[in-house]
Formats: sequence, C-alpha cells, structure tokens
Amino acid sequence: MPENKHRKCTFAMFFLQSLNGATQIRLIFFFILWCLLSNSVFAADKMLDVSQLNQPTVSLSEYFSILEDSDKTLTLANIQTSEISERFQLNETLGNYLNFHYTSSAYWLRLHLKNSSDKPSVWMLEIPYPPLANIAFYQPSGQGYQTIHSGYSVPFAQRPYRNRFFVLPISIPAYANQLVYLRIETPNAMIIPAKLWQQNAFYEHERTDYIIQALYFGMVIAMVLYNLLIFTILRDVNYLLYVIFSCLSALSMIFYSGLSSELLPWSDSTLGTKIGASTTAAWLFVIFLLFMRRMLSTSIIVPKLDYLLKLFIGINIALPFFLVLLFEQVIKYRSIIVLISSLLILVVSLICALKRQRSAYFFMAAFSFLFLAITLSALSTLSTLQLDISDTEIAIQFGSALEMLLLAFALADRYKTIRQEKEHAQQLLVETLKSSEQLLEMRVAERTAELQIANCKLEALSMTDGLTGIANRRCFDEVLKSEWFRAERQNQPLALGMLDVDWFKKYNDYYGHQMGDECLQNVAKVLTTHVCRASDLVARYGGEEFVFIIPAADDARVLHVAQKICETFKKLALAHEASMFGYVTVSIGVATIIPDKGLSPETLIKNADMALYRAKEQGRNTVICAGIDIGKRHD
Repeated sequence: MPENKHRKCTFAMFFLQSLNGATQIRLIFFFILWCLLSNSVFAADKMLDVSQLNQPTVSLSEYFSILEDSDKTLTLANIQTSEISERFQLNETLGNYLNFHYTSSAYWLRLHLKNSSDKPSVWMLEIPYPPLANIAFYQPSGQGYQTIHSGYSVPFAQRPYRNRFFVLPISIPAYANQLVYLRIETPNAMIIPAKLWQQNAFYEHERTDYIIQALYFGMVIAMVLYNLLIFTILRDVNYLLYVIFSCLSALSMIFYSGLSSELLPWSDSTLGTKIGASTTAAWLFVIFLLFMRRMLSTSIIVPKLDYLLKLFIGINIALPFFLVLLFEQVIKYRSIIVLISSLLILVVSLICALKRQRSAYFFMAAFSFLFLAITLSALSTLSTLQLDISDTEIAIQFGSALEMLLLAFALADRYKTIRQEKEHAQQLLVETLKSSEQLLEMRVAERTAELQIANCKLEALSMTDGLTGIANRRCFDEVLKSEWFRAERQNQPLALGMLDVDWFKKYNDYYGHQMGDECLQNVAKVLTTHVCRASDLVARYGGEEFVFIIPAADDARVLHVAQKICETFKKLALAHEASMFGYVTVSIGVATIIPDKGLSPETLIKNADMALYRAKEQGRNTVICAGIDIGKRHD
C-alpha cells in the first residue's frame, strides 16, 4: 500500500512538471477551491468532540444545523448534495431546545460529531418530548448510512431503545469525524429538546425518572381508591366527580409523559397517541369545572362567571370531536383554550375566596401551582418562553399531585361543615321542641311527669313544620286560642303578625324549588331570632306565609319587632334576581287587640291579614300596623 501511494505521488509530480507554469497555478487554485467546497459542509457546522466532554449530558440545540423541508420530499441523498447541503443553517436561537411551533414542514437536523480519542465511544441521544410522530436517524456505517426510525408512529416494541421518550444509541468509532442526520415530522407542536448522554449516566437518569413516575401514579391510585370508598359510603356526587377527575389526571399525565405507548396497548395507534393528551386534558377540564361549580356554588355566589364556566365546559366537551375531525387546524388553539380555562378557574376561585366561600381557599391553594406550571408549559409550546421541557413536566406532575391532595382536603372539610350544620339544625330543633314542651307543661301540669314527657314528644312531632323546624298551622291555631283566653282573663293585649315572602313564586321559578326551600328555612331562622321570648310563637301559616304571636305586646312593640325583621333581610341580602329589590324581602301585617267576649281569634287574624294586604299594595318590603294604620317601607 505505501508503494502504491508513492507511485501515485511520483506520477502526480511528473504530470505537474510536464505542464507550463500558468497551467500549474490554475490547477493548484482549482484544487484548493475544490477542497474548500468539499469541506464547506463541515465548516458550516459547530463540531462536538465527545472525547472532550467532562459532563454526563449536553444539550445539542446549539450544535444542530437546520434545514426546513416544506414539501417533505427531500431524502438523505438529496441533502448530501452540495447544492442542498449549503442551505443548512446553524441554530442561532438561545435555549436548550428547538421550537418550530405547529408546522406542516419536515425538518432535517445535521450534527457534526468527532471522537479524537483512540477508543470508540457509545452515547445515548435522547429527545424527551413525546408528541413527535416520525423521527428518522441516520448515522454513518460501513455500507453508507444506517437508518433508525422512532416517534410515536413507531410501535413501542420496535423502537431502538425502549423508553417513554425517544432514545437513540450512538456509537462513535475512535478518531471518527462524522455527520449524523435527524429528520423529524409531526402534526403536533414540533419541539426538539435533544440531549446527548454518557451511557452509564443515562441509565442512572432513566432509573430515577421511572421511580418519580411510579411515585406519582402510585399516589393517584391511592387517592382514587380512598375517595371511591368514601363515595360508596356517602353517595355524594362530589366524591364521584373527584374520582373521575383523578383518573383523568393520571390518564392525561400518561399521555403527556410519553408512558402511553408503554402502558396502554391501544395507544400504539397513531390516532390515539396523536390526540390522546389533548383529548384527556379537555375532558379533565370538563370534570374539574363541574366539580368546581358544585363545590363553590358558583351559580349563587358568582352567577355571571358561572355562565362563563358553562361556556368553557361546552368548549372542552366539543374540543375532542374537532380534534378527531380537524386535528391540524384545531390543535394550534388547544394551548390557548387551556390557558383561558385555567385563568378562569383561578379568577373564580379568587372571587369566591374574597366572598368568604370556605372551599374556595382550598381551590386557590390547589390550583395556583398547577396553573403556573400549565401556563409555563403552554407558553413554551407557543414559542413565547424557553424553558426546560423536563422541568415543566415535573412541575405539572407536582402541581397535579398537590391539587388532588388539597381537593381531597376540601371534600373532607365540606363533609365536616355539613355535619356541623346538621348538628346546628338538630340543636335548633331541640330548642324549638323545648319551647313547645314548656307550653305543653303549662297546659297539662296536673298530669304525671311520665305521661307529660310522652305527650310533649308526640305533640312536638304533630305540631312542627317539617321543612322549617318551627310550629305548623295546627300548633298556631291551638296556641292562638289558648293565648286569646289567657289575654281575655288578664285583660292584656295580644299581638299577631302575618308575614309573606315577596314574589316567592318567581323566586321558585328562577332558582328552583330546592333553593326555594332554603329561602323558607332562612325566613324561619330570622323570625325565631327576633320573636324569641318563651311565651312567643313563630309558625308557618302555609306556603310562603308565616305568623308570629307576641302576648302582652302593644302596637309599638310588635311594630318594632316587624321592622327589625325587615331590616335583617336587608342586611342578609339573599339574592333574588326576580325581585325589584334584588334580594329577598318580606311584607308584614301586624295587629293588636284586647280580647273581649264579643270577639274571637279570627278577628285578630283578619286584621293582621288586611294589614298584610295593604303592605303588598304599597309595593311590598313594607310593615303595616292595623292598630295605628301606619307602614314603613324598607327600600
């Protein structure tokens, strides 16, 4: 071999000497020019000498030369020609990954690798971004270039290295100086966070990464099973929504983290993987918004924003269908929809928290960190920010886990609150029963203590209104008759008030019967607050009408009590969109009388009823006293 080279050199020298001087100069010039052109490919690239790397991993973004293939027609042979090779441009953008946003083009990446050591070197090229459909890797081999295919369109079992991301082993011979190529094409956002890892360092990184994934999904499974058990016991729909939300969170993270091809056999389908993350994220927002509306009672606390919540529930329901039909046109707006939905959740939680809605504090704490992580991820996808893709994924997983944990606390706190309210209602009922028991003891003092207690319990059951917990019409009739005879004997006045909830039918039509029942319960609470002496009685007269009896009270006394009741409703400001006042109001008619043998209790009822009628005629939210024929409007 050295002899052949010597002969060739001797022949070349003889050939040059046979030429004249001008021809020799021209030939040498063209030879130098040819050498420069033949090496222009290497001159355009930033070379990476792997033997000089003293760190376990390096980002490849700054070493790539880039060529856009808008027609998707270029082959490896095409791009190696001098004409097309010159079109490669060195990446000049800052950041640790390439971001071509949503594009219909294919991109070629050229990487100039060198191994100046005397030993071959094995490295792992990792692209930790799952939504890349087709990745073709070309590396020099003995017979030209070896081609390796990856991406989510390649079944997991056929990938060159089985990992949740796309990993390509690279072997660089000793003293090698070679060009490797990547061709990437995807209908999703084209983000390429390529890294080069030392082999052992990558294995350690991979093991740690899978441990983190196992911890996250293990926590999700524990939360799902625990709250599913609570749902089977309590039958509370909120717990079911939470379980569905947690399952969708886990499924969304499976797609987002690239584990779908590994864990879900059906996700080897290109369609399933392509739209999986976007579809599950959309349904995740649907369930979360429904859960939020129930937990925060947004239809009552923030009714205008509640319409926006319903709108985005509809948008997120429709989004998966549009993704199936018009993926490339719709996927560009998915990040914007995610951003707006997240911002709406945060704003509603903040407003409800400012209005002292207890569960809103948990929602604020649960969603704040996740909102930040989602926002950063969406902005990275939209090319607005340059952040480490792995960091944003970990942040989203951490935020998701924190959110599920705090929402579980919110459910527990809600259950505790409901139990306390139930105990309070029971206490209020006990107090009402005690009041009725005292009245009954006064009437049947001659009976034995044992029979007295039994009769009190039976009497309480038959004379208490089931909805409001106060006395019913029957109890009222009996107490009025008894107090009438007592006042007649003692020659004392007897006061009666009749109260009607203004525009209550419209309230029922607008808010529904369940809210109407809650409104009547609130009215009963206000009445028992102001008509509270042992001898007084508050009763539900029928429908939205209530009555109260105040023995030994004159016009001024009963009018004062009625006005205090109206003022309390003004302070409570219970929302009533169908009312001209905007909140729940009442009209009250009161009357007093000193019973006489020529009169009957029906006379007192008639006078109070006529006063109530005049209160309604005068515009409602008014107190009219029949005794002195005056009224007071509480606008």
